Amino acid sequence: MNKHSDQHQHIDYVAPEYEPVSKKLLPEWLSTLLVFIAVPIVSFMIIAFVFRTYNVDGPSMESTLENSDKLIVWKVPVTWSHITKHQYIPGRGDVVVFNQSGLSEFGQKDQKQLIKRVIGLPGERVVVFNGRYKVFNAQHPEGFNPDASLPYGKNIPATSGNVDVKLDSQELFVSGDNRPESLDSRSFGPIQTNQLVGKLVLRVMPIDKAKVF
Repeated sequence: MNKHSDQHQHIDYVAPEYEPVSKKLLPEWLSTLLVFIAVPIVSFMIIAFVFRTYNVDGPSMESTLENSDKLIVWKVPVTWSHITKHQYIPGRGDVVVFNQSGLSEFGQKDQKQLIKRVIGLPGERVVVFNGRYKVFNAQHPEGFNPDASLPYGKNIPATSGNVDVKLDSQELFVSGDNRPESLDSRSFGPIQTNQLVGKLVLRVMPIDKAKVF
């Protein structure tokens, strides 16, 4: 083996330390731009269609929810109902967020997103009688008190008001758990199912009171 051949056998290939600007900087610039574009779009899609965080403002849901509690509201069922054109009906006792207008007559900002509990479902009759709710439907023609039949009702105060309303096929009757301090369907009437924003699924703050709903 000659000297030149031996030298070539010991030469290893190494990649250049710096690539040409035209090959390296342009893709990095494009990828950075795409990240800046994608992040707000993805964030918007999540907030608009999947879930959203809320802070409780006011005492109307005490003692279930306290002022300044941080919540996560699940929006997928409502989003899916819009896509499929099928009505979303939450369960009785679910805590929901909904859009409500016409609140100026009660001394509030005219339109707000409120959080309340579902008491009456479409087609039912809801009555406030003797300081409590009574709901009439096909399964309970004599009426029943949802506060007494569901777990949330253990610490519910007396329900004031004089209500007797028949819900149509797209209406819900909602109420705050702190009945004396709640502006709800006893005042502004039933809500439409298309007013729903989502269902409460989690309280994340304060940490020591974190809870799945």
